[in-house]
Amino acid sequence: MVFHLQNILYEKVQAAEYITDKDLIDVLRKEKMEINLRDLNKALLHLEILGLVSVRWSGKNKRRIEVSKRELEKPRTFW
Repeated sequence: MVFHLQNILYEKVQAAEYITDKDLIDVLRKEKMEINLRDLNKALLHLEILGLVSVRWSGKNKRRIEVSKRELEKPRTFW
């Protein structure tokens, strides 16, 4: 379930330039997907660890989610 949710979240964030967590939950509920805040946080944490999205606080109770623009660094080893 988590991997499927991660893919859906990444597609929704990619479609928009940025989206807030409240708007993302509303979009998913309109598409008949019931999601709680715990599952959303878990999936967003995995996406952020992978370097695919960036999550920042945008107010007291809202978070801004956007696709990460930094590129993965190539290893600098001479093996």
